[in-house]
Amino acid sequence: MVYTTPYKFSLWTWNKLAISSLKIRKQLGNRLNKCIIIVSVVQERCDCPKAGGTKLGRIPGRHLLGVVVPFRDRFEELLEFAPHLHEFLRAQNIDHRIFVINQVDQYRFNRASLINAGFQVAVREGCDYVAMHDVDLLPLNPELSYDYPAEGSLHHLASPEFHPKYHYPTFVGGIIIVRKEDFISVNGMSNKYWGWGLEDDEFYVRVKEAGLNVTRPTNLTTGIENTFRHIHDKVKRKRDMAKCYNQREVTRRRDRQTGLKDPGFYVRTLKQLVIENTPVSVVNTELRCNRTLTPWCLCSSSSSSSSHQQRNTNKQQEVDNLQAKKRVEPVR
Repeated sequence: MVYTTPYKFSLWTWNKLAISSLKIRKQLGNRLNKCIIIVSVVQERCDCPKAGGTKLGRIPGRHLLGVVVPFRDRFEELLEFAPHLHEFLRAQNIDHRIFVINQVDQYRFNRASLINAGFQVAVREGCDYVAMHDVDLLPLNPELSYDYPAEGSLHHLASPEFHPKYHYPTFVGGIIIVRKEDFISVNGMSNKYWGWGLEDDEFYVRVKEAGLNVTRPTNLTTGIENTFRHIHDKVKRKRDMAKCYNQREVTRRRDRQTGLKDPGFYVRTLKQLVIENTPVSVVNTELRCNRTLTPWCLCSSSSSSSSHQQRNTNKQQEVDNLQAKKRVEPVR
């Protein structure tokens, strides 16, 4: 069946669809006006096997990994990522669920807040540890372990020694595996990082202040070129590098105001889909922005201050207050 849509494409439109096979006939961008997708219609809630041939859910006596993938407008990357990681984890006999945390509001992308939201959902779905995982980073070396971390340790799988792009010593981005208790102990990640960059650096400070260890892969038989594959297309998917208001100053300091305990989000829907025989939970998430605390949640690269943004501040805050009742309570 051929499904054609003239609208901007996002995962929250997949209410009754799951992908078993598809082919992109046109280039996909951040502002997709029209695309033709070959899809097959399946059940909205899939009863699909995961690692070990079991149904979705945690097996008594075994750990369950929640793969939390912050997401927006990265459809092509997701099509490659989900089946690849699913098979990679099955080969390690890792019981897992993949949660695509799809940001569906009008604000700038906030990776850290989406991870906070995804963590809450994953824990409620029975996961006792999570992998904070970029959608554009594919593990290649089977020696990369997604096992349950040691107590008091975060396992930074995408070590600067092996990451294709980032090599500074305090880098903790890409893929981090952490126990539920340890993520709670550092109050998750800061919610102040709208746009691209620096949220991982702030998280590293939280981890060190909490006295947690950061472990990394060692003695791998591969190197920078063949441990991971980075599938980000910097031409088609440009980073949001804009800095507005006092964003640059605030985001270079340790955030002691926000985190997991004050989640500025609510889950609109949670759908079970299939991408190339891979079960995926799509969590359509609306973030909330305190425009007094972080006015840069709405800004453009052409201006550090917008009168239009200022006029909308009070109106948007009223909407946020109304929606706040729907927020998910933090995990205790």
